[in-house]
Amino acid sequence: MAVLLTGGAGFIGSHTAVEIINKGYDVVIADNLYNADASVIDRIEAITGKRPAFYQIDVADKDRVRAMFESEDIDAVIHFAGYKAVGESVEKPLDYYRNNIDTALTVLEVMKEYNCRKFIFSSSATVYGTSDKVPFVETAEELGCTNPYGWTKFMIEQILKDTAKAHPALSVVLLRYFNPIGAHESGMIGEKPNGIPNNLMPYITQTAAGIRAQLSVFGNDYPTHDGTGVRDYIHVVDLAKGHVAAYEYSLKNEGCEVFNLGTGIGYSVLDIVKAFEKANGVPVPYVIAERRAGDIATCYASTDKAAEKLGWKAEKSIEDMCRDAWNWEQGEWSK
Repeated sequence: MAVLLTGGAGFIGSHTAVEIINKGYDVVIADNLYNADASVIDRIEAITGKRPAFYQIDVADKDRVRAMFESEDIDAVIHFAGYKAVGESVEKPLDYYRNNIDTALTVLEVMKEYNCRKFIFSSSATVYGTSDKVPFVETAEELGCTNPYGWTKFMIEQILKDTAKAHPALSVVLLRYFNPIGAHESGMIGEKPNGIPNNLMPYITQTAAGIRAQLSVFGNDYPTHDGTGVRDYIHVVDLAKGHVAAYEYSLKNEGCEVFNLGTGIGYSVLDIVKAFEKANGVPVPYVIAERRAGDIATCYASTDKAAEKLGWKAEKSIEDMCRDAWNWEQGEWSK
């Protein structure tokens, strides 16, 4: 029996593949390599000593997904596949709605055909909208997303809740990520954005490496301790281990559950810059820029539910995150 990782060659998917294989489970990866590289499969094998089955397919293509299910004994799906850039989603909303929702629906429909009943979804803290009631708890009322990317996560969550209600034998786990950063300690897999990074840490590492002239800090007049936005940053390896815990939870439970995956600690943008400089001994020049539309002041997780029901808790420090991200940026595989 194998766990299918759609989008499994990407940043979070590849780290999750490593952790699942390390726990003794078989892994199948389906990825169209839109924002990933086929060499990641080789690197997963180098890290774990075991090569995952790999299908270079678009999981919105039902015939190809069916063919994969015919060839592999798939017991569960962890669904990462989807477009993920907030800014791009504002510019190309139709692309985001079509791709992200289509891929989820197609995989769910094929799962039903093959009696596959475990689905773990890569969701996001963006579904909490513009709420200022921190820490965010899973029982909070979702107050509306601020961009099409977030709305696709919100809508897919609703699709999954409705599907689980209609089919009680399903086990659905919704994982709301906060801000994954860092890289595998081997330096062999990490975040490799196409073009200008959308996320803070790769922009910091590229600035430190001289690839970017300076970091733009969007706003310094928020009601936070230093005026810059506060977020819950989580090491990608901790996040990956959260998926293993969610998969093992799905083996024993039916229905639909929601879990936050974060540290429960909020760090500002400048906190991260200073932590990176201290951990790695390199400067990160920055300038203050205008706020970005839709950004909120503070966002961090309540992690009590994940600790209680999944037996999972983030373990790595902010120093680990900064050190591993820089190690990845300097290595040959990030190029």
